[in-house]
Amino acid sequence: MGYQFDWTAVFAPREWIDAIGVTAAYSVCTVIGGMLIGVLCGQMLLARRWFLRLPVRAYVSLFRSTPVLVQIIWFYYALPILTGYQLTSWVAAGLGLTLYMGAFCSEIFRGGIISIDHGQWDAGHALGLSSLQLMLKVILPQAVRRMVPPFSNQVVIQIKNTSLLYVVAVPDLMYTSSELTSQTYRPLESYTVVALLYFALISPVTMLMKRLETKASIR
Repeated sequence: MGYQFDWTAVFAPREWIDAIGVTAAYSVCTVIGGMLIGVLCGQMLLARRWFLRLPVRAYVSLFRSTPVLVQIIWFYYALPILTGYQLTSWVAAGLGLTLYMGAFCSEIFRGGIISIDHGQWDAGHALGLSSLQLMLKVILPQAVRRMVPPFSNQVVIQIKNTSLLYVVAVPDLMYTSSELTSQTYRPLESYTVVALLYFALISPVTMLMKRLETKASIR
């Protein structure tokens, strides 16, 4: 066990900064995109008409039941075979991560809505509120508080999922560490730096989410 750490071998500030930017951009964009998909698909899961629910259920089941790594690879390698249209690695990776996030957000939204006692719907209708008014003024304010904890957890998972971008050569943190490892033969130093950088990215997000959870619980 005479291994000697050499941190200067992986001292590449510009490469690491660029990689952090890519990882952060994918994290923000896929979380926002997934949240928008989740709100739309979550509402469709609650629709009374089966032909609105069925395709969304199929989408949610498919993306929740398969690894996101497989989804990214499928969009980049298999989709061109089926459609004849080649997505860039940047788009394929973003599409896979966004749809994956959207599937989980759909269930979070649906679960938050159905957790509200049905009697409140009846009371709102008895008071003359329309379905839209009832949703916006009565149901959603309560449901959102219940959605915050699972959504917070999914955001953290999504940030870590960006480490899979490297499989299609998107220059994120993991890809950069692999490149430095191949150049320096210093995997321990390289992956330790990656772990520390992910910790630095996720810790502020975790603290922010905890504050949101606290505020939501005391309202």
